Amino acid sequence: MTYTPEWLALREPVDAESRATELLDPLRVALGPAAGLVIHDLGCGSGSQARWLSGRLPGPQRWVLHDEDPRLLALAETSLDVPVEIRQGDIGDLRAEDLAGASLVTGSALLDLFTTEQLNGLVSAIVEAGVPALFTLSVAGRIDLDPAEDLDAGFEAAFNDHQRRHGLLGPDAPAATTEAFERHGYRVITRPSTWRLGPDRPELTTEWLHGWVGAAVEQQPRLAADAPEYLRRRQATGFRALVHHVDQLALPGAG
Repeated sequence: MTYTPEWLALREPVDAESRATELLDPLRVALGPAAGLVIHDLGCGSGSQARWLSGRLPGPQRWVLHDEDPRLLALAETSLDVPVEIRQGDIGDLRAEDLAGASLVTGSALLDLFTTEQLNGLVSAIVEAGVPALFTLSVAGRIDLDPAEDLDAGFEAAFNDHQRRHGLLGPDAPAATTEAFERHGYRVITRPSTWRLGPDRPELTTEWLHGWVGAAVEQQPRLAADAPEYLRRRQATGFRALVHHVDQLALPGAG
């Protein structure tokens, strides 16, 4: 799936505020006093994960940016203050040899777009490379809306089913990721990274709401009759939403 630069720019501030900073200390311990870090950023998009993480890790760094969209790779390459290497291609096909020399593998808003087979392949590649992995902002399948409505649960269920279409993991990705790493003796630490949306972020909140409802209707067309009035009421009330995500840090040799 390809995202527009505009959507990535709109969500970057709330992404940065939401990521679980409490995972950084155990990550730094796992990385140790390295003379230089080589960090592979999978599905890098416009580079938001690297912009957030590079200044929070010690020492010199080189980032290897993986994405299939050349426009986003170009944006990421020109926006970062660390040395980068560009690799265009499908990260679903990543193998252990592609991670040779890595210190860390990372990615943001990524794992829910994998199938079980792709996730298991990625985990095997990371384990064979013997490095930690930090994955942020995986969807957790739960939305809390204030004020609540009876229709909320139906839209949420349909959206979650939409995320699972074509065999994708969607909101099942965090549990599947933990299970896959633990099978290989890794320890996985999971922490919440919840988006907080509301009237203070009107553009992002509106864009998210329309995207959430639109995906639900695409998955469950019977919701189409209720969607316009639901959207009107939601926007008229100045609603707030907690959009639940999780961050996961997988550490080798801890099982």
